Amino acid sequence: MNSPVLSALSADHSAAESRMGALLLDSGKLTPENAERVLRTQKELGLRFGEAAVRLGLVSEDDIAQALARQFAYPYLQKGQATLSPRLVAAYEPFAPQVESLRAVRSQLMLRWFARGRRALAIVGMDEDDGASLFASNLAVVFSQLGEQTLLVDANLRGPQQQETFGLKPRQGLSDLLAGRADLDVIARIPAFVDLSVMPSGTLPPNPQELLAREAFRNLNTQLESRYDVVLYDLPPFARGADALAVAGRAGGVLLVARKHRTRVAAITRAVEQLVDAGAEVLGSVVVEF
Repeated sequence: MNSPVLSALSADHSAAESRMGALLLDSGKLTPENAERVLRTQKELGLRFGEAAVRLGLVSEDDIAQALARQFAYPYLQKGQATLSPRLVAAYEPFAPQVESLRAVRSQLMLRWFARGRRALAIVGMDEDDGASLFASNLAVVFSQLGEQTLLVDANLRGPQQQETFGLKPRQGLSDLLAGRADLDVIARIPAFVDLSVMPSGTLPPNPQELLAREAFRNLNTQLESRYDVVLYDLPPFARGADALAVAGRAGGVLLVARKHRTRVAAITRAVEQLVDAGAEVLGSVVVEF
């Protein structure tokens, strides 16, 4: 049976306004009694439902922004709402300048790579702590916000970060799957983002390069490409070994990440030459300040 408040919303206001009220009710931001107060104020002052709720001090501007995001199927989080790392700016601050830059990168990749029917992309930095893993996780979030079924694979079997970034409990992952000790159940859905999944690195192996170079990885990539619109591989830095070459060659494409005021042009040039020799197409590079 419908509540009187929801019925009133449906009867007396536009679909968008009704949806706003219903979202605030469903999320617990408003009680039915307070929703009635908002409706009266809305009618008296000629305001939108959200404006009236803020005017009465019943919800915040952030609450309204989140409800609008849900209304337009653009999920994001308020700080402290989930166990995800606060450094996931795309998840917590979707309108920040950094995230606008991420969306610009996403647009370029959609046009130059994914529009060509490609599904997988490797992301690799040059050195430790250059921000490549954090860039990969934020890029995965913005792809999922576009409605693309997105999988982020933590292929950094030397110093993985994605399990911690997405607040996942210790579990098996890529290494266990490649060793024949697990299956695709190791993939974790991220509840806050319906189109985002993460495959953690799993058990740290003594032979990461050999695992990634096996035919099993090529077969796995084929499986993942058939299931997801976008598959992003987060790789160990180029300076740590040839892991990046094995993965990038099978993914087909690679995006290089450089750290502002830190990464040397000569290092990027050498990486490009080796990646091309390994059969990967280098789509370009991005400079980060994370």
